[in-house]
Amino acid sequence: MSSEPVRPDPTVFARALADDTRQGIMKLCCCEWRSVGELAESLQVTQPTVSHHLAFLRDAGLVQVRPQGRQTFYQLNQDQVAVCCGMLMLRFAPERQAPLNML
Repeated sequence: MSSEPVRPDPTVFARALADDTRQGIMKLCCCEWRSVGELAESLQVTQPTVSHHLAFLRDAGLVQVRPQGRQTFYQLNQDQVAVCCGMLMLRFAPERQAPLNML
């Protein structure tokens, strides 16, 4: 598992958001660490399905990974999400300013 930071990619971020399961994972991992089992149970999908989507999110740098014993826990990388949102805004709405509550 590489510990190098992943360069933000707004296109990959948009692909992450295009999938309902990945959206659910991102929402559940937003402010707390979650295991694959917890995510699978909450989303009512199989653990292999969650693992597949987590691999996509991990490769995109959108989740942080914390191994603990025999389990691995995941949390949304909010900094990466914010950077990708900003990049999308610059790319598709360059004349708009971010609302003050987003700063």
